Amino acid sequence: MIRRALRVSGFASRTCSLALLACFILIGSSGSAFAVRRSHRHRFLHILHLSSLGRLLWNPMFRPSHDSLIRQNEEVDRLELPRIADDIELEQLKASHDLVPIAESEGLHFDRRLEPSRRYCRPWTRDFVEDLSAVYYHQFHEKIQVNSAVRTVKIQKKLRRHNRNAAPIEGDTASSHLAGITVDLQRRGMTKGQIHFVEYYLFYLNALGLVEPEEERHQWVFHIMVSDRYSEWRQTQTAFSAIIPAEVPMRAPGTVVSAVSATD
Repeated sequence: MIRRALRVSGFASRTCSLALLACFILIGSSGSAFAVRRSHRHRFLHILHLSSLGRLLWNPMFRPSHDSLIRQNEEVDRLELPRIADDIELEQLKASHDLVPIAESEGLHFDRRLEPSRRYCRPWTRDFVEDLSAVYYHQFHEKIQVNSAVRTVKIQKKLRRHNRNAAPIEGDTASSHLAGITVDLQRRGMTKGQIHFVEYYLFYLNALGLVEPEEERHQWVFHIMVSDRYSEWRQTQTAFSAIIPAEVPMRAPGTVVSAVSATD
């Protein structure tokens, strides 16, 4: 009888011990889960902080906007230019010299990934690229790099499949690359002084209604649409290095191109 009582007592003791162990494990696992949730929350807040800090630090003169895309398309419509559908139409515009080649020079070269067949643009856009690259080389003895020029609708569709920031192929915010009036110039790798130099150069031309620029963040390029008025304006200039003012505001005038277009 005593032996049986001891066995019962031992079983109860073991049961109690196991129950206590289970409680400790449960509490410990709850603490671990809380620690994991806390760790994830901390990581999320850290990423959010870095993202917010990045937005504050990234403060370009020509921030991309919906309004800028609309102004670019207003210029395309004013010029009654087609959005180039495919390679057949692209080659036709080359043959008629509506699109002209951009040539490498002392101050200009291409991203090697840009196909030679797409190193074309409208004549006034080529004039702009040649002028800017010459002034830039004179100032820094370095080359401006062209990352993109004319595109077809087919190419833009392909681009949009893996680049969520790429402009659409139609509508009032369609990519102005489709009309051959726009180039993307490499911004990554430039010093702060070089970036400011290009910004001030573009500020002056933007104020005259000759260009509509954007500084893209994800691709790190200057996306620059050029008006056909640039060719006429440049005929009046004798020294392009003199067009950059000593001091300019740090914000671009917002609606110059569309305002000038409305007067025509």
